Amino acid sequence: MNILQRFKIDSFLLILICVVTTATVFPCEGEAKVIFENLTTFAIGLLFFMHGAKLSFEAIIVGIKNWRLHLLIFIITFVVFPILGVMMQVLVPTFLSQDLYLGFVYLCVLPATVQSAIAFTSIAKGNVAAAICSASASTLLGVFITPVLVGVLMHTQATASMNILDAIESIMLKLMLPFIIGHLSRRFIGKWVDKYKSVISKTDRISILLVVYVAFSDAVVNGIWSKVSWLSLVEIIVYSIILLTIVLLITTYSSRLLGFSKEDEITIVFCGSKKSLASGIPMASVIFPMSITGIIILPLMIFHQVQLMICAVLASHYAKRKM
Repeated sequence: MNILQRFKIDSFLLILICVVTTATVFPCEGEAKVIFENLTTFAIGLLFFMHGAKLSFEAIIVGIKNWRLHLLIFIITFVVFPILGVMMQVLVPTFLSQDLYLGFVYLCVLPATVQSAIAFTSIAKGNVAAAICSASASTLLGVFITPVLVGVLMHTQATASMNILDAIESIMLKLMLPFIIGHLSRRFIGKWVDKYKSVISKTDRISILLVVYVAFSDAVVNGIWSKVSWLSLVEIIVYSIILLTIVLLITTYSSRLLGFSKEDEITIVFCGSKKSLASGIPMASVIFPMSITGIIILPLMIFHQVQLMICAVLASHYAKRKM
């Protein structure tokens, strides 16, 4: 077992750190910036095309029958999480800067992640079919709900220059349209997509890395590291742990109070507590001006690693239970 596996560290996090470092030392500007922005737009469209192509209609039909489970997950994802995010305003400015607070609010309005939610549900021996349906539906709903929640909750300079209708229109063209085309194309490319999932996963990650590089390049030019100190990074880690712990407690005990089976409880815990890096970073590049995108996605990048580490331990604990 290597050191990354021992401490539950996602190797992709290290790559993200390298990209942020590269953007800090060598930010793209001028013509290079235009080229990278065009590459990013193409990569994001391809990412959501592949997300649509991976979505199996059969999996949706199998999982959608458990509507109570999905309703609870969606309430936690798009109602409880945003409320917790807004409540963090009491920390501003004494314990949390306004910019990082906005990052946490954006984190809280995102849809659930797909891959890790399903993977942890499977490891913990939960209801995998329902997890596939819920996580996929969350991603789909997030395309519509997230920009609306951003417009409603983030009444700040971050959204002053952003017209919510323009943001929704941009998301429809850049994210939703490729997603729909990808799903409609599944009948023709579905077998190929299922066969080369590992290759597609690399495509997803390359898309994210491009967005991060362009976003942080712009953020560096606009002085992000004069606004974010090492102490701020520690604060983000601490608040991420607290936020995730609260949501895990809510998902666990609400599922038990409502009489769900242990398998369904596992699905609710891992689908309800996740926030999607894969959707969140591309959506941020569409919703926000690139000059503030870097600092907006910083809490998301750190929360992503925190949720992986804590949920890996939790999934292992569930897996050891007596069946």
